[in-house]
Amino acid sequence: MAHLVLLGDSIFDNAVYVPGHPSLIEQVRAALPREWRATLLAVDGNIAIDVVRHLEQLPADATHLAISTGGNNALIASGILGQPAHSVSAVLHEMADIQADFRREYRQMLAAVLDSRLPTLVCTIYDAIPGLDRDAVATLTLFNDVILREAIAAGIPVLDLRLLCNEPADYSPLSPIEPSHLGGRKIAEALVGIVTMHDFSRGEAVIYSRG
Repeated sequence: MAHLVLLGDSIFDNAVYVPGHPSLIEQVRAALPREWRATLLAVDGNIAIDVVRHLEQLPADATHLAISTGGNNALIASGILGQPAHSVSAVLHEMADIQADFRREYRQMLAAVLDSRLPTLVCTIYDAIPGLDRDAVATLTLFNDVILREAIAAGIPVLDLRLLCNEPADYSPLSPIEPSHLGGRKIAEALVGIVTMHDFSRGEAVIYSRG
C-alpha cells in the first residue's frame, strides 16, 4: 500500500480554518486511489527547519512525501517592510541576508528529507492572498526563488501554489493566509495527481501548476 505523508505548515494543516468543511488532509484521502493512505505531520505555525522534527514521526511504511513550508519564515521576516530605510542599497543588503538565512535553513531541511530516499515533492509559497500588498508579494519572491532553486538542484517536482491558488475564494475568510476548503481541494487534487502520475525515478524537477 502506498502512503503519502504531508510535512510542513498550515497550508496542509488547515482544519481549524475551514470549520464545517473538509480539511486538506481529508480531501487528500478522498482523492487518493483506494490502495493509498495519507498521514498529516504538518503543523500550523511551523517553519522550514521544523520539518526535520516531523521526520522523527515518519511512519515506517511511508512511500511518498509532500512538503509545504517557508510561509512562516516569510511571515517572520516581513517585519523588515515596516523598518525605516536609509538607502536602497541597505534594504537590498538586508533582504539578501534574509534570503541567505532561509536558503541555509531550507537546504538543511531538504537534505534531511532526501536522506529518507522517498519520492518527494515540494510546494512554493502562494502570493495571491487577498489584501497582500505589492511589497509583501515582492518579498515572497526571495523565498520562492530559494525553494525553486533547491528543488531543481535536487531533481524533485514542485507544485507551484502561486499559479494554483489564484482566486480570493481559495483563501480562508477566517485567516486570509490559509487555504479555504476550495483552495484545499485544489491543492489536494494537485498533490494526488503528482504523487500518482509523476515518474520520480527520473529525477526530474518538473514544475506543476496542477496535478
